[in-house]
Amino acid sequence: MRLKAFFFISLSIFFAVLPVLAQEIDADYKKMIERKYDGFPLIQPDVLENMLEMKAPFVILDTRELNEFNVSHIPGSIYFGYDSKNWKSLDKIPKDAEIIVYCSIGVRSQNIGKELSDKGYNNVKNLYGGIFLWADQKRSLEDRSGKSTNKVHGYNKFWGKWVKKAETVYE
Repeated sequence: MRLKAFFFISLSIFFAVLPVLAQEIDADYKKMIERKYDGFPLIQPDVLENMLEMKAPFVILDTRELNEFNVSHIPGSIYFGYDSKNWKSLDKIPKDAEIIVYCSIGVRSQNIGKELSDKGYNNVKNLYGGIFLWADQKRSLEDRSGKSTNKVHGYNKFWGKWVKKAETVYE
């Protein structure tokens, strides 16, 4: 089972390398998000997208607040929250499960990722660039009813300025 997972991840990374290099990221945004990471394991958007397409076994936790999640989230995501964490959502998740966390840009999700690691979850990764980069790269999003959308919650006007290509809302 572990060999299969290793092979799948290696293959995903291989196929993701060229598209990742080809994706244009705003230089100021890249500089800002890279300052926020301190060595916590990351997963690139292309790799996650490939995993979603291949229906790989993993869990995606949205660590934003419920109003943000309801506007849009990555398909298949489980609402976890930040201020009021939904620990019950992890009741049936094994400690060795691959868990991908994300938020707007990656700060809140990195904090949650560290908490999960402290609680014994040993395969947690943070989505590079968060949902803002995911949305700006025109990757699939769904709203609270499961319908496709191009909207993303901007958190607030200061952080929402980093969303360049998706429709930003502040509901």
